[in-house]
Order: sequence, then structure tokens, then C-alpha cells
Amino acid sequence: MAQSTHHKNNSVRLIAGEYRSRKLEFPSLEGLRPTADRIRETLFNWLQDSIQGETCLDLFAGSGALGFEALSRGASQVDFIEQNTSAANSIRANIERLDAKHGNLYCADAFEWLDRYTQNSKKYGLVFLDPPFKGETLARAIKKLESTNLLKDGGLVYIEKEKQLKENGLPSNWVEVKSKEAGSVQFGLYNILKSSE
Repeated sequence: MAQSTHHKNNSVRLIAGEYRSRKLEFPSLEGLRPTADRIRETLFNWLQDSIQGETCLDLFAGSGALGFEALSRGASQVDFIEQNTSAANSIRANIERLDAKHGNLYCADAFEWLDRYTQNSKKYGLVFLDPPFKGETLARAIKKLESTNLLKDGGLVYIEKEKQLKENGLPSNWVEVKSKEAGSVQFGLYNILKSSE
């Protein structure tokens, strides 16, 4: 019986809110690993007072689980950025299936998207940063985000990374609110204070 899973989509279940218990489907792709349920549960417990009406950015969206969980819990808007076409298509399909009118999908490379929207008048109060674990993507993304005008003062950034990845180059105005480890993953929430410059 287990063999058949090879061809079908994977799915994750949303934990709470408007879309509670609804399933999100996403393709089997190397490196695409949705945030584990218990990590999502912990994260959204941390965020419960911060999410209502917030504008969110799911920068390396993958399955879109974090962004959809935010929409489910009352975020006013979530922009999903996903480079892989089949992953992006499944996010689009999930937006339609859930009738998630406040979800916008951009099928684009995260860094190119940030370049293009750096002077956007829109400001994000919550950013999900869960890039592929390999390479320097996280350090590059942190640096890039800090150089844009996209973060609200006092906004929050969620970072998920491999535990052994050293926290390199976190800007001094990104202040850790909470962090935890689960298995080989470390995840944390950071408050973005107004840049001192």
C-alpha cells in the first residue's frame, strides 16, 4: 500500500482558525519540507496576539503551510513567494480551494522578488523565513531583507534553520523574542527594531 504514495501529492493539515483541519496539498520535491506540525503549533502560539490583521510575507513558501496558517488565523494579507513552478502551482490551487482571497502568489526567485519590491509602499509586520537548508541562502536572505524597506519597525521575522547552522550575520536590531529546538531544527522569532543608523 505504501508504494502508491510515491506518485501522489503530500499534504499537511492546518491547525487552527478559519481553515482549521483543511488539508494543503503540495508536490514531492527535494528540499521541500513543510514546517512540522508541532513547530507550527508552537510558533502560532507565540504569534497569537500578533497575527490578526497583519500583512505577512512567506518568502520561501514551499508548501505555503506557514502563510496559510497565518491567513487561517486572521492575517489581512499573505504574499507567497515561491520559485519552483510546481510548488507555486500547488499554492495557487490551495488559495483557490480555500477561497483564500487575501493570499497572493508570486512565482519568482526570492532575491529577485526582493530586488523588485524593495521600495514597495507595503510594509510587512510578519515575515516567514524558512529557506532551503543547504548553502548560504538564509544568511543572504537576512542581509537582503534588512536592506529593503519592506519590514515594519517592530515587525516580526520567523527563522527556521538547521540546528548546526551558526547564526551568522543577524543584524543587531533583530532581537530574539523566543527560540526553540525540535530534533535537528532550530526555530526562532525576532523583533525588528528601528535601525540605529
